[in-house]
Amino acid sequence: MTWTRSSESDKDSGPTTTTGGGAARGRTEMRVIVPLQGVVQGSGGLVLGSVIPCALFYLLQLYFKRHRSEPTPPPPSPKLTEVSELHRSLSRAHLSGRGSSAPACVSARANSIVKSGDSPYHVGLKRVSEDPYDELSNPDGVIQLGLAENKFSLDLARDWFTENAKDSILSGGGSSGPLSMGRIANYQPSDGLVELKVAVAGFMSQAIERSISFNPSQMVLVAGATPAIEILSFCLADTGNAFLVPTPYYPSFDRDLKWRTGVEIIPVPCRSADNFNISLSALDLAFDHGKKRGLKVRGIVISNPSNPVGNLLSREMLYSLVDFAREKNIHIISNEIFAGSTHGSEEFVTLAEIIDSEDLNRDRVHIVYGLSKDLCLPGFKVGVIYSSNENVLAASKKLSRFSSISAPTQCLIISMLSDIRFMQKFIQTNRERLRRMYITFVAGLKQLGIECIQSSGGFYCWADMRGLIRSYSEKGELELWNKLLNIAKINVTPGSSCHCIEPGWFRCCFTTLTENDIPVVMERIRKVSETCKSP
Repeated sequence: MTWTRSSESDKDSGPTTTTGGGAARGRTEMRVIVPLQGVVQGSGGLVLGSVIPCALFYLLQLYFKRHRSEPTPPPPSPKLTEVSELHRSLSRAHLSGRGSSAPACVSARANSIVKSGDSPYHVGLKRVSEDPYDELSNPDGVIQLGLAENKFSLDLARDWFTENAKDSILSGGGSSGPLSMGRIANYQPSDGLVELKVAVAGFMSQAIERSISFNPSQMVLVAGATPAIEILSFCLADTGNAFLVPTPYYPSFDRDLKWRTGVEIIPVPCRSADNFNISLSALDLAFDHGKKRGLKVRGIVISNPSNPVGNLLSREMLYSLVDFAREKNIHIISNEIFAGSTHGSEEFVTLAEIIDSEDLNRDRVHIVYGLSKDLCLPGFKVGVIYSSNENVLAASKKLSRFSSISAPTQCLIISMLSDIRFMQKFIQTNRERLRRMYITFVAGLKQLGIECIQSSGGFYCWADMRGLIRSYSEKGELELWNKLLNIAKINVTPGSSCHCIEPGWFRCCFTTLTENDIPVVMERIRKVSETCKSP
């Protein structure tokens, strides 16, 4: 009877058990325990009948576990061992079906900038950075005449910083007071501190020596004149639109106006017969030419004083430009970065004075200014957008978050510009030094037979070297530029980089020099000029 019950139990449980050694061992254990459970239940009662079979069951499990033989592991696969020993990078390369041969792509915008190449203007700047001239440490280096940077008034700024810089920054722009870490360490308005706008407005009026006043509420301050021009280009024109720009013009306009905005430039040729002054007929012709090309002209970009020529726009011409813009329903951007760096007897007139003098449409006039030239501080990156157009101001304030001025810089400049006595001395001394250096440099070129256009502003002269080029072409001009750069080791800016239509003109910046450097420059130019004149 006992074994019959065991067989029935085994049959009942058979379909639910798994195959293998563990399942067979379980059936054997149950065959032993079930008869015992029946005997105990019959004579020992319910408790013993439950405890004893369970104890026997677990003891048998322990016994079989200790005495079972371990299975022999399969031999290792040579292929798997080989893969496991590979380095991570190699194994990923072998296992990946896609591979990694394709280059990492950048945007079409970035590619166009990379492939655009550098003009001779930028090539020359790079050459100087690699081998800069120094009277003592590197007398055979390249002399910089290609960068409009004022170095001969830096001693005035240095003396002021030595005495006032620490207190100006730590007091948050005040002349004196306790430490103001919140003023220099916390977030500030991206379009500039109100105190700095007030100080810059006062300095602009001082620098141009006119009774005109500038409204601080119409200012947006950004990190230099370059972002100021780019922001205005962004605000006034869409991709594919165009600006009229009289030539010759500042070489970096090709980058500042076009690179990120997608705006086109329509050059407006100016000629030596007119001393490279703007012609209204040339403006009108360029405007019509742009329309025929399918370009929507959105504005005119002018520089006053002119860069690279150095002449000033007359009051009459400014009125004519405003009338032209109103007639064509376009804007004017006036770059007045050299407004306080005039050195002649000619009167400088800001476009702000023109629109204030009469009831003109002020919404289409926008002025760019900065402290890099008139205050000799290009490294401080302080630029100004001045406009009466509420939409332009609103958009510029939001865009200024990408090019805001650091708070410590703003605090330092607030203190400097608020020092009225120092600023008066600086403006007067700087203008006297500028005038003296201009006269000396132009006289040195004249002794070599090189004439310059009469200039009244800026850090440069526009030199006529047409007599030194072998062929009257851009190629001939660049051959002379190459000789000056690599033989004479003088970096000047060729007119072709400024889109001048007449070959043989060069911009020479003289404010990077000391008075002791001028004879060295003239001697180097003389040696090249003699080789050019020889048959």
